Amino acid sequence: MADVNAPDAPGRIILLTTTHRVAPGLLSWPAWQLLHDADQVLCTDPAHPQLPYLREAGVGVEHRDLVADELVDACTGGRTVVVVASGEGDPRLTDGLARLAGSGRVQMPDLELLPGSYDLPGARLLDLVQVMDRIRRECPWSSQQTHKGLAKYGIEEAYELVEAIEDGDRTELREELGDVLLQVVFHARIAAEDEEEPFDIDDVAGTIVTKLIHRHPHVFGDYTAQTPEEVKAHWLRTKAEEKQRDSVTDGVPLGQPGLALAAKLASRVRTAGLDVELPPGTGLGYELLALAVRAEAEGIDPEAALRAAGRAYRDAIRLVEKGEAGADTVEG
Repeated sequence: MADVNAPDAPGRIILLTTTHRVAPGLLSWPAWQLLHDADQVLCTDPAHPQLPYLREAGVGVEHRDLVADELVDACTGGRTVVVVASGEGDPRLTDGLARLAGSGRVQMPDLELLPGSYDLPGARLLDLVQVMDRIRRECPWSSQQTHKGLAKYGIEEAYELVEAIEDGDRTELREELGDVLLQVVFHARIAAEDEEEPFDIDDVAGTIVTKLIHRHPHVFGDYTAQTPEEVKAHWLRTKAEEKQRDSVTDGVPLGQPGLALAAKLASRVRTAGLDVELPPGTGLGYELLALAVRAEAEGIDPEAALRAAGRAYRDAIRLVEKGEAGADTVEG
């Protein structure tokens, strides 16, 4: 509001920013107060999603192309001018204000930035859903994909994620997590088109949220668990009740790698307290089965152990290759 006692006061320019990931009209209380108290509210974008809600709330918003020196003049006399920033942030205006401030030729008003709405954790997932939706509609390859056609990529991306974890590469880990997440969003987008049993990414998220809450009563309920072992025991009991399985082997995918399959079955047997002898037989398969069961009993992931050994073998191969390449160079 204008300060009549200080006609030469420079005033204030306040840049009000909002995020498209929050529904328009949901602004912070300081933002609403400022919008109602300001001497002038301006916006460069006539299609800004906030404008209908501001006008409905009684905030007068003027649409015009903003020039830095004109905006400074509008603040003369201690006036407060709020600029509702466009999605791109109005770089031409802000750059112009920066040049004026750096010139030293004019008395600049106070420049303030006020976020009117904030992204919550996970907000960028909305961008991913939106991008995936457009790709599904407009990309000739993506629009033709099916669950079965994408299945192999899900396996590949999961293995690449495991490799990034084992390598300890943080940059690679972040990228591979994104690739795995893409598979989830892609499958959910395809599922939304099913004519008989459609579901979308919100249904997927809702299902896992319900499951997590139900299986963590020590977090969301009255159940008490003091150790990881108690948590795991309750998780398994709850899972068994939910699935109503007849065998501890139910739900174990037989298509997974052999060592992982053997270790998973051994884990189920051990957790259930069953006394099961290894099946009699001879040959490499039965020897590997015994090794996998022993590894699981000792708390070792046989797949990870074999991958580590495989990496060492790869390094040995490369070392020999380099030695042979060096010998060829010397002989040449």
